[in-house]
Amino acid sequence: MNQPATYSSNHDDSHPLPASFRVAFFYWLKLGFLSFGGPAGQIAIMHHDLVEKKRWISEKRFLHALNYYMLLPGPEAQQLATYIGWMMHRTRGGIMAGGCQPGFLGWTYRARAADYGDYLCWLCRRLAQSNLGG
Repeated sequence: MNQPATYSSNHDDSHPLPASFRVAFFYWLKLGFLSFGGPAGQIAIMHHDLVEKKRWISEKRFLHALNYYMLLPGPEAQQLATYIGWMMHRTRGGIMAGGCQPGFLGWTYRARAADYGDYLCWLCRRLAQSNLGG
């Protein structure tokens, strides 16, 4: 009479859907520029997009990887993205997915800012003024 509740899924988690390198690249790039909510927000966005919506990775594998990367020091969202990119497209996918994340983009910006500091300061002030209407 008292049986445990069973939950069924609308899709098969054992067979993720493949994605081309180009499609994956633009997804990771979009996620890298969308740093809303910090790492926790990005992990939630990745879960929604990659597990539920696009089905590029199974729920079980996503959570297993997330648990593993939460134990390691460093940015969990970037490590998780690198792992998923590597799983999908091996070495070039991991480099691409990890390289499109905010941590990497921020360091690249800082390195370029050291070279072009005056120009970037001027550009940032212009952008801020245009956004603020001043």
